[in-house]
Amino acid sequence: GAMTDPKGDRSKGPSEQDDPDLFTRIVDSDEKGVYVSGAKAHQTGCINSHWIILMPTIRLTQNDKEYAIVGAIPADAKGLTYIYGRQSCDTRVMEGGGDIDLGNAKFGGQEAMMILDRVFIPWDKLFMNGEFEFASMLVERFTCYHRRSYVCKTGLGDVLIGAAATIADYNGVPNVSHIKDKIIEMTHLNETIFATGIASSHQGHKMKSGVYLNDDMLAQVCKHNVTRFPYEISRLAQDIAGGLMVTLPSEKDFRHPEAGPMLKKYLVGRKGVDVENRMRILRLIENMTMGRNAVGYLTESMHG
Repeated sequence: GAMTDPKGDRSKGPSEQDDPDLFTRIVDSDEKGVYVSGAKAHQTGCINSHWIILMPTIRLTQNDKEYAIVGAIPADAKGLTYIYGRQSCDTRVMEGGGDIDLGNAKFGGQEAMMILDRVFIPWDKLFMNGEFEFASMLVERFTCYHRRSYVCKTGLGDVLIGAAATIADYNGVPNVSHIKDKIIEMTHLNETIFATGIASSHQGHKMKSGVYLNDDMLAQVCKHNVTRFPYEISRLAQDIAGGLMVTLPSEKDFRHPEAGPMLKKYLVGRKGVDVENRMRILRLIENMTMGRNAVGYLTESMHG
């Protein structure tokens, strides 16, 4: 679902921009369909997708008719270029030092900018064509579903809370009162997000089309919580983890014949905890709160 345009000067609408391509628009048509140009930014998961549905991103006016477009295109359509986004710590993947430093060795997200240069959409894949008066309603309904869907961040929160509890245990302080209080607060914040998202769905209603739309107000409350609570959950996780989370030597150093034994000696936690396991949990917390996965857990929670 490609909704976000680059937007250019935010004080101006699509038809007022110096460069008309800053919002995706129809540039030509023939008996077979239409041709669109422009760009879609911050497209999470687009490279994994088979189809892309282009949509308006803001309320439109009579002057913006060529921007009032909804259409489906194959992800490998002619004229479509993907420019891959860069993320904190992403070069570690190419450094060949093993999997500890990745934080999450098996899974990761990706975002890309999509550049459209006269991409063809046949008439049977075009669902809005100049009906600018419906753009606002479309955006509102999309965001109603989308903001409720941010209940997914509580799954990431569960992982981070578990990691914080684990590192507290590895450090030998799981029963310290302020550590318990912080983990309780993290859980309270996480479940508050979950509750509003689930409530929004539970309060959904059937529209004339037969499609269900979740409760709009509770969806906004869910998203408003998501713009704030993951940051506090992450702050508390970093507090519990300690400074080693950001000063930890690399896995290559850990495997080094001379440096490795020293690190195993001095990075020990409580008795019975493997030093490598302690390193892995610290890298996971780093990954989620400031590394590659922080893109999805923090910044996307704010702006998605």
